[in-house]
Amino acid sequence: MQTLSQIVSGMRRPRLLVRAARIGSEGYTRSRHLPRLIGAQAAADPEEALTRLLETEEPLDAARRSGSAGYSPARHVELLSAIIAELEIARREQASEEIAPPPDHAKASGSASFLRAT
Repeated sequence: MQTLSQIVSGMRRPRLLVRAARIGSEGYTRSRHLPRLIGAQAAADPEEALTRLLETEEPLDAARRSGSAGYSPARHVELLSAIIAELEIARREQASEEIAPPPDHAKASGSASFLRAT
């Protein structure tokens, strides 16, 4: 099974659309944009949010490809911007989990740590 990162990497969209989405992702505010894009109960987990954003974007891309009159480039850029931003949030969270010390690892600072260390 492909990871969400691989799925997003495999997406093929017009260069101008992707460029606009990258610019838009810089102004992405999760608490403001996510509920509007995927519903009132926005996902707390970036991977769940990505899954729902991808499900929402797929029919929009199909409308773009078919030349549908109901296609909204602005909405498509918003969704792609959110996908890019959520992917970055997921990557940062994954990186911080990999770097974080094990939960039983005590910090060597403060008086309690000093007393244990000496």
